[in-house]
Amino acid sequence: MNVLNFVHAFLSDSSHWHGYDGIPTRVGEHLHYTLQALAIAAAIALPVGLVTGHTVRGGNVLALVATAGRALPSFGLLVLLFIWIGFGLLPVMIPLVALAVPPILVTTFEAIRSVDPSPVDAARGMGMSETRVLFQVEIPVALPLILSGLLTAAIQIVSTATIAAYVSLGGLGRYIIDGLYQKNYEKVVGGATLVAGMALATLAVFWLVSRLTVSPGVRRSS
Repeated sequence: MNVLNFVHAFLSDSSHWHGYDGIPTRVGEHLHYTLQALAIAAAIALPVGLVTGHTVRGGNVLALVATAGRALPSFGLLVLLFIWIGFGLLPVMIPLVALAVPPILVTTFEAIRSVDPSPVDAARGMGMSETRVLFQVEIPVALPLILSGLLTAAIQIVSTATIAAYVSLGGLGRYIIDGLYQKNYEKVVGGATLVAGMALATLAVFWLVSRLTVSPGVRRSS
């Protein structure tokens, strides 16, 4: 059987659409891991990236943090945390957040730094506070690049959240791990296809968010 036949056989099997191991359940689990990790990473990285980009300080430190974060082996870190902490969602969340923080942090920093200084200086000359300059002038212009950093992080989380299955949690990685153990390659290919489909859906969601939040003038100039 070729890959398309495996995918068709997996998706057309009604048993894969019901119960605790059904596709809706596994997609929901995977989405839960993704959204939680992305929210935590954004809560950490966005404020730091915005402030350091606005003040133009800490660029070297951010580059060091980004390099260190990208160098961390997600699976190896998961295994070590599982041995240290034990069963639960925390050993999964830490590697996913560590993976997602660098692209959000660095992209946000560079996005704010890349804003044309002319309108920023004009806003300060009008007496606007630094907070208003950041939120009313810099962020609206930098938003497309900030969203691209969030998109990169989201795609990486979607792809890597399959590691949750290695520590007996759920998600779409469950199909890949269980399929390999059972030598059921229909399940392996089906699970991998669903992960790819979720990544494509993430692209579509961020495209829609960009259309709704970025002003047309900024979109045309970017």
